[in-house]
Amino acid sequence: MSKRRSFSIEQKMQIIREVDTAGMVATLRKYEISHSLFYRWKNQFDAAGIDGLKPHYYKLDPETKELRDENEKLKRIIARQALELEVKTELLKKTEQLRRRGHL
Repeated sequence: MSKRRSFSIEQKMQIIREVDTAGMVATLRKYEISHSLFYRWKNQFDAAGIDGLKPHYYKLDPETKELRDENEKLKRIIARQALELEVKTELLKKTEQLRRRGHL
């Protein structure tokens, strides 16, 4: 698997311009990029100009991450308790049925 490359905004703009002048297939082969990547850049550029080509990183606040992790932990605890309660309820029903039949 090849190492992931990253292109600067200027490089992306150069490639978009070069496709218009030199042709798509030749340019994409030259830079070894796929049609889908080129079209993504082109659509981002058409929609928002140069700002559309800037990387959009999803930054998560450390406090928010901590709260999400704690929330997941609590959900697992609740799920485990709900399962235990369900098993105990089923067991209680079965023992009640056995008592009624006179087996216990």
